[in-house]
Amino acid sequence: MSCQTSQQQVPGIYNINMANLRAPKSGLARDEEVKIDATFDPKEAYKCLKWLETMIGHDLQIVIHEDKKLVMNHFYDLLKDGTVLCRFIDTVLPQDRKLDFSVKAFQPTNTVAFASARARERIGIFLEKVREYGISGTSSFQTDYLYERTNLVQVCTCIRAIGIEAQTRSDYHGPCIWPKKATENKRSFSEEQLQASKQTISLQYGTNVGASQAGLSFGKQRMIID
Repeated sequence: MSCQTSQQQVPGIYNINMANLRAPKSGLARDEEVKIDATFDPKEAYKCLKWLETMIGHDLQIVIHEDKKLVMNHFYDLLKDGTVLCRFIDTVLPQDRKLDFSVKAFQPTNTVAFASARARERIGIFLEKVREYGISGTSSFQTDYLYERTNLVQVCTCIRAIGIEAQTRSDYHGPCIWPKKATENKRSFSEEQLQASKQTISLQYGTNVGASQAGLSFGKQRMIID
């Protein structure tokens, strides 16, 4: 697999922070959010961003932060409207499944309501292509996980899953930086071997090997007095 990328412009990224347009969580919902955020891995997030940058061939202006909260903010700001994700998924899709970037969902707008709706639509388009690419639902994420910034950890998980799957495809020409996908190792046994296995008593049923009563005594000796 070769590392070949083409330089192309990414249409405007809309500066609307949807996470700031909803009321802050409280109680159990807030506790759950804190738990999820605690599992966010800044190194994994940067790895995802650098891979996306390489794949789309466009400088995302990734900034390195030491503070975990700032890393989360930066990760969210770059991906929040779905534009980068759509540009990225288009690079790994076969020719007959490429995205049409001329549709209204990818056109800029100055209306906040329209921009919000289109951001949701773009994330939805990305997730639909993720499913078509063969990524399981457990490795994908829901629109609100990114749109409202409720689970950025799962967004990283999804990007990682795409990377692992992409490396198995013959038409993938990006860097191989993700773990290798597990492959099936099917075993076959002859009828003779299967029959022989039925004669073996598994240790799960216990064993009496080495069992002995030598040296054991129970109760007090009976004393007989004349």
